[in-house]
Amino acid sequence: MPADRAHPEHAYAVAVQWTGDRGTGTSAYRSYDRTTVVRAPGKPDVPGSADRAFHGEPDRWNPEELLIAALSQCHLLSYLHVAVRHGVVVTGYTDDATGVLTTDPDGGGRMTRVDLYPRVALADERQRALADTLHDEAHRLCFIANSVSVPVRHHPVPAHT
Repeated sequence: MPADRAHPEHAYAVAVQWTGDRGTGTSAYRSYDRTTVVRAPGKPDVPGSADRAFHGEPDRWNPEELLIAALSQCHLLSYLHVAVRHGVVVTGYTDDATGVLTTDPDGGGRMTRVDLYPRVALADERQRALADTLHDEAHRLCFIANSVSVPVRHHPVPAHT
């Protein structure tokens, strides 16, 4: 269905380049690096690779980490939006998100869970109970969480004062 004023579409584009050819391409499973670069106009490059468990470079972002980061960042941005709508003043937000990848015997697999642990600092701690309930609404509004089949759970953690 085409987009309309009530349901506008927003298009995004990134370029992903494999940079791991050691001169013999994919002539053997261990003959190439899993390095990539993710690019978008006007933004810094994101160095990527497979996870170390899959012969990747540990100092580069892997797709699993980027998925978890996307879910965490989307929840954060949705939460800030919801907080404004409910009159809750957020003064800080961090998240130590985690995810689990379960592999299949044939080499495939899937993310089977993502857990977010948001720490929200508030201007007024008397709003803590309300602030904690806003995570459910933020989750419902998060574009990325609505786009994946992996369960995304959120576990608010008391903010350090």
